Amino acid sequence: MQTTKSSLAFRTLGAIGVVYGDIGTSVLYTLKEVFGSGHVPFTHANVYGVLSIVFWTLTIIVSLKYVVLVLRADNNGEGGLVAMLALASQSVKDKAPALRKWMLAIGIFGTCLFYGDGVITPAITVLSAVEGLDVVSPTFRRAVIPLTLLILLGLFLLQKRGTAGIGRFFGPIMVLWFLSIGALGVYHIAGHPEILFALSPHHALRFIAHQPGTTFIILGAVVLCVTGGEALYADMGHFGRQPIRLAWFSIVMPALTLNYFGQGALLLAEPAAVANPFFHLAPDWITLPLVGLATVAAVIASQALISGAFSVTKQAIQLGYLPRLQIQHTSTWDTGQIYMPFVNWALFVMIVLAVVLFRSSSNLAAAYGIAVTLDMTITTVLTFFVVRYGWGYPLALCVAATGFFFTVDILFFSSNLLKLVEGGWFPLLLGGLVYTLMMTWKRGRELLNKALQDTALGLAEFLESLFVAPPARVDGTAVFLTSEPGIVPNALLHNLKHNKVLHEQNLFVTVCNHETPWIGMDKRLEVESLGHDCWQVMVHYGFKNDVNLPRALSNITGRGIKLDPMGTSYFLSREIVMPTLGRGMAAWREKLFAQMHHNAGAAAEFLNLPSNAVVELGGKIEI
Repeated sequence: MQTTKSSLAFRTLGAIGVVYGDIGTSVLYTLKEVFGSGHVPFTHANVYGVLSIVFWTLTIIVSLKYVVLVLRADNNGEGGLVAMLALASQSVKDKAPALRKWMLAIGIFGTCLFYGDGVITPAITVLSAVEGLDVVSPTFRRAVIPLTLLILLGLFLLQKRGTAGIGRFFGPIMVLWFLSIGALGVYHIAGHPEILFALSPHHALRFIAHQPGTTFIILGAVVLCVTGGEALYADMGHFGRQPIRLAWFSIVMPALTLNYFGQGALLLAEPAAVANPFFHLAPDWITLPLVGLATVAAVIASQALISGAFSVTKQAIQLGYLPRLQIQHTSTWDTGQIYMPFVNWALFVMIVLAVVLFRSSSNLAAAYGIAVTLDMTITTVLTFFVVRYGWGYPLALCVAATGFFFTVDILFFSSNLLKLVEGGWFPLLLGGLVYTLMMTWKRGRELLNKALQDTALGLAEFLESLFVAPPARVDGTAVFLTSEPGIVPNALLHNLKHNKVLHEQNLFVTVCNHETPWIGMDKRLEVESLGHDCWQVMVHYGFKNDVNLPRALSNITGRGIKLDPMGTSYFLSREIVMPTLGRGMAAWREKLFAQMHHNAGAAAEFLNLPSNAVVELGGKIEI
């Protein structure tokens, strides 16, 4: 029992450090943007009303929707929009195939919006923390942008070393952060304890009733208080449902509430503090250390999102929506810790562009919200299908439960549409570009596979005719990779044509990726004998499994196959795609796909094949 308690405590500490970085730093800018917008007249009643709206937004969206409901939708212990999409699509697979296709498109678009959020969130978080220097002294104002860019550069340079070394400090530092912001809140609440009456929802309802137009407008700023809400669900596989819930209700939610209400008490006493209410909470002598702590917390929040971008990209690759990219494992023990150079530096360039383009956290706040609220809406829609068709709950209950959250999500999304021209276009543009790339790659792969199948020979018939007058056979094992089982790989045809030999053993291997997070080793392989020491092998992976083909094939020994790693050669077919007018996709998409295909990472590296045992053969193919 003691071990279980220790494990729970350790995972809860980890969840505080990784899961709640974004939402934990939202206190830096939320109330500043709500009151700084100029839409809310500065009165006692309005301060109470805004605080009540913020508190009940946290309660409804985070506590009830994500922590209570959505965290129940685990896909073999995994969470996140990709896992939810897999659950939802599987639940309607046999009932509504057309709906499943639509659902996949919507879910993938939501995944693409993650990248837009992944650019805005680190930019606004780090920039808002460094802007605290302006509170210390206006002379620091010119240093804010350069220092922000320098901190971000250092953060992205560290990515290739992995988070294992610094990750152990995330939890304790974030606990210190939450204790600090809670203490600052208590300090000011003690001077105006009546501010706690804003916990009552009637203050929010009264504000909404008296100022419905203003309420609708400020929802675009209120949504900043739930930045990183999706991380609660996305990181469930790392920490588990119970630690995430325990961390939220025991530390994170109380600390955030105390700090927001402390900022409210400060504004009642000093309305001039509205320029940056968070940093004005601290006495002058502690402001500079608070800026340092806020910056470290902002870096931690950004680190969690960058790591999430690596994981989401890897999942998209294995689901067939992106070409292969270089993946480096940064931990010997934790296979989930990866580094992707292309994603890392593409994300950095976009974040730098966002900082330079918008130049302040207030301007970035105008860009934030559309992508995340649309993501939240998509999550709610997918949750309905999981609850209704996956769990089998009554229709009326499903509509009532998810319909309420859907209404809240739509209100926030609609409010954020008002910020479209001011900057909301930026994350939508990024998400749209990624979506175009993903859908072009997915469709291009379908066209390429169809073109290969149209010209392909059946494997069983080919082998039967081949062994009527068999070629010379040489020692060793040949592994031929093929995208579809049952067809002759082009690499085999080229090998027979040019080398005129066949190996002693021949494995025709197809790697299959599935819409499930994990597939165990007991279900990894399917082996079918084709005669003449030839076998058809299917290798199965979930979208979170690490692909290592030699390791998977090592388990094939004992099924009539003697696999010697030193005597095994891997033959890969590498096609050169030739776009063709009037066929398949639009001309520009075919050219885009051809370029993506040409620049895709090497299959040998992605499959973890030994570099000295790989032979690539191929030719041109039209789509």
